[in-house]
Amino acid sequence: MVTPAAKREAVAHLQALLDVSERRACRVIEADRTVIRYQSRRDDDGSLREKLRELAHQRRRFGYRRLHILLRREGLMINRKKTQRLYREEGLTVRRRKGRKRAVGCRAPAPVAALPNQRWSLDFVHDQMITGRRFRVLNVVDDVTRECLAAVPDTSISGKRVVRELTDLIVRRGKPGMIVSDNGTELTSNAVLEWCGEARIEWHYTTPGKPTQNAFVESFNGRMRDELLNETLFTSLAHAREKIAAWAHDYNAGRPHSSLGYATPAAFAADLKKQGAAALRIAGGYATQPLASPTGMVGARCSWLRRQSDLRNGHEIDFCRFLADRCRACSCCRCALRPQSGRSCRRHRVPA
Repeated sequence: MVTPAAKREAVAHLQALLDVSERRACRVIEADRTVIRYQSRRDDDGSLREKLRELAHQRRRFGYRRLHILLRREGLMINRKKTQRLYREEGLTVRRRKGRKRAVGCRAPAPVAALPNQRWSLDFVHDQMITGRRFRVLNVVDDVTRECLAAVPDTSISGKRVVRELTDLIVRRGKPGMIVSDNGTELTSNAVLEWCGEARIEWHYTTPGKPTQNAFVESFNGRMRDELLNETLFTSLAHAREKIAAWAHDYNAGRPHSSLGYATPAAFAADLKKQGAAALRIAGGYATQPLASPTGMVGARCSWLRRQSDLRNGHEIDFCRFLADRCRACSCCRCALRPQSGRSCRRHRVPA
């Protein structure tokens, strides 16, 4: 019995069971009488609780932090801790779904500038209708602004369909600096490879079995499945298209995004457009280099080799030529040293 509520309940139980006075019951459980007689002056917050329950019913997979942002948008300026207390008292805690363990992928270097259309990520997510017929959704995400650029549901999406959707998206939004995806059959088809050559767009594929190398769209797929696919029964493909389009619009314009300071992706993209080219920020996780090297990540392994000293003749031995014999580029300084050239960069010189 630590909390005041538990002590009040114990005193009431002793008075009802043993017919003792309040003074004696407080002496038995070692409780102060002022604690037992205290009457709370706190408001019941009935309207606030009702509004919180309404928002939690509309956004069944939102936690108290995002619900707190929605309350502030409607003019209810309260403390975050109060929102958390009411959220817990109303029993609105979201049960976390357990997911399967995934392989841990290697991280890619982060760029200095973070601008829209710097990098797009593609992936598919699957679901089925109440009739048992399966369909898939092609998701395209801007890794900088976190915007959902396209969510295309259909029963079959081939490589040619992917090319058509990307062509229409480029007409509306502009050409991306890079596209990243996994090694799915649709995304490695001849139609996609031919389109990349004609459009002159860099397309990088992640290492097989490493979904964390394409973490932005994987995270988006998780949010879509948690907040939409697991919460909706689709009666037909047209119904699925309607619901997915509405959710994608709400994701861009209404849903607070935690990695953007709880701003919406559309508002964050608008701020970047206002700032223009001067908007430079250090961003973690945006890759400008290929996530999976064609040489099997040899350069990444070579980057861990350190320079050593030859104690016999006192000369400093640099492993730049050693790296050049085993990989196409010197990964430690990115000087693109070729094995055929037989030269080292100005930064890594080997004494004759």
